[in-house]
Amino acid sequence: MSPIDLDHILSVLGAANWNADEQSRARAAGGLALTVYEGHIRDQGTPYLQHPLAVVTLLRTEIGIDRPGTLLLALLHDALEVTPESEAAVTRHLGRPFTARLRAMTADHRLEQRPKSSGDEGRWRTKQAALPPEDLLVRLADRLHNLRDLAASPNLERRRRFLQSLHDFHLPLAEAARHLTPELEAMCGLLHAEYVQHQPEVRP
Repeated sequence: MSPIDLDHILSVLGAANWNADEQSRARAAGGLALTVYEGHIRDQGTPYLQHPLAVVTLLRTEIGIDRPGTLLLALLHDALEVTPESEAAVTRHLGRPFTARLRAMTADHRLEQRPKSSGDEGRWRTKQAALPPEDLLVRLADRLHNLRDLAASPNLERRRRFLQSLHDFHLPLAEAARHLTPELEAMCGLLHAEYVQHQPEVRP
């Protein structure tokens, strides 16, 4: 596969149709994505940047999202998790409100660069449940792509934990939020349909 460059990222975003200010932000976000995800490999053995690009593609092609702000958030949704020290650069290039949205989508122990401890899971679920509809949509798109990519993960215990968390938390969260917007309604349907195919892997 050819290396991912800025032109490829802009193409995946569909930024050619955006206005001049939005295209400028897209270039800044694309440059940040290349930097913050560089050198990071997913559990599946693929370059990390492929994942946020897949989330952007999912939102554009399957949900019909064309709002630049939402797509840029999808592109960088894991930036502070993967590279917490990138926060200053994100703020400098995209502004403090954008960074605040990313922080709200990132688990506290990741932001604080420490091991996960007792109570972190509950706080993380509380943060996700408090997300506004647009940001929740991005988080659920992230879950959906992770679910579709799960078969490529060699870690069976990680797969089991992911599916259990999906069953216990993310699916009920998606169900509770589906009435908020047509996009969340569509996302909820996609997430449920995909999960059904993996149900045999879930153990009580």
